[in-house]
Amino acid sequence: MPVYTRSQLALRNGQDRDEIWCAFNGIIYDLSASRLWRNGKHYEHWAGQDLTDELVDAPHTNGVFTRFTAVGKLI
Repeated sequence: MPVYTRSQLALRNGQDRDEIWCAFNGIIYDLSASRLWRNGKHYEHWAGQDLTDELVDAPHTNGVFTRFTAVGKLI
């Protein structure tokens, strides 16, 4: 699996590029197909970031990431 830095992840925010990626527990997921992440924003969360610490406040579990393709690892 390819590895990406936080800077590289930040470019996949749905605004600088078409890709909408977020990281969770060191794995980067492609959320581009999700209608809930249009334009790189999901409620108060922004794409191109590590969302690990923010999941505590989410109304869903980390199982939500099983719906998306893992595209790399965050280093």
